[in-house]
Amino acid sequence: MSIFLDVLRSRPWLLADGATGTNYFEMGLQSGDAPEFWCFAHPERVRQLHRQFFEAGADIVLTNSFGANRYRLKLHDAEHRVRELNREAARLARAEADRAAAATGRTALVAGSMGPTGEIYAPVGPLAVADGAEAFAEQAKALAEGGADVLWIETISSEEELRAAVMGASSAGLPIVATMSFDTNGRTMMGITPGDFARMAMGLTTRPVAIGANCGTGAAELVASVLGITAACPEAVVVAKGNCGIPEFVGGHIHYSGTPEIMADYARLARDAGARIIGGCCGTKPAHLAAMRQALEAHEQGARPSVDEVSLRLGQVSALAQGQAPARAERGQRGERRRRRAH
Repeated sequence: MSIFLDVLRSRPWLLADGATGTNYFEMGLQSGDAPEFWCFAHPERVRQLHRQFFEAGADIVLTNSFGANRYRLKLHDAEHRVRELNREAARLARAEADRAAAATGRTALVAGSMGPTGEIYAPVGPLAVADGAEAFAEQAKALAEGGADVLWIETISSEEELRAAVMGASSAGLPIVATMSFDTNGRTMMGITPGDFARMAMGLTTRPVAIGANCGTGAAELVASVLGITAACPEAVVVAKGNCGIPEFVGGHIHYSGTPEIMADYARLARDAGARIIGGCCGTKPAHLAAMRQALEAHEQGARPSVDEVSLRLGQVSALAQGQAPARAERGQRGERRRRRAH
């Protein structure tokens, strides 16, 4: 039996961690560098961030392995390092999870982070689903070797990559979580809606034990995505891992506008919308996570919020995310306008 599934069955909600890259930049990561290399270059910093998230109240931390697949690592001439980087990323997180469990008496979980390959899949692009699955399998097995409790596929935008990732991850024998990023007016970059994703994921040969949304364009849009997923698939265990507000360029650095108070309210709304695993993505620091933990512990799940309520409390939600304009129809209208102008 999986410890992740055991904990999920016994708890009404779990708190996942916050941002990796945003916090690493404050710790010295340089733009263009692969954060995964820190597993060997600066393991103490990697462990420090995991420790801070556990101390803030996280039940789950994600490994520093988001881009550690052969296609992303090839950009740094490091495609031969897939196994060592993923195994070490999981090992570092495992050490801090075991330390946190000993200190608090609470189960502390390690999720093996698996981000997209960065490639375009056939028939639009050159990468076959089978080749993508092979890359994800290589990564998944190494994360399992290092001590991951669950494999966490995140920031996916296409159906083909979702299929490849789940197919590959299933070879490692661990539970699978899968999230998409709805960052283009309520759709993924490839036009998938939250409802489409939920139905697609539930129809896979290997069904993820939890599905949801991460990243995107802010906490409000993220909660709207959760509403779409839970409406389409009420029985699913749903993940909400939203950005800490909207990014702004301030003093030469990217700054996220979300405060601990806003992220606490986001956590409450995400729970009311039906999410059971709640965390933060870009911009989310340990202080934000601590506020989210406090909010969830004091919160009794309430009525399902409307999109208007989400907008009022967290900020504006796009028209497409509200279901006011079908994406396909809008694209068709734009195409028709372009054709008319051309003639």
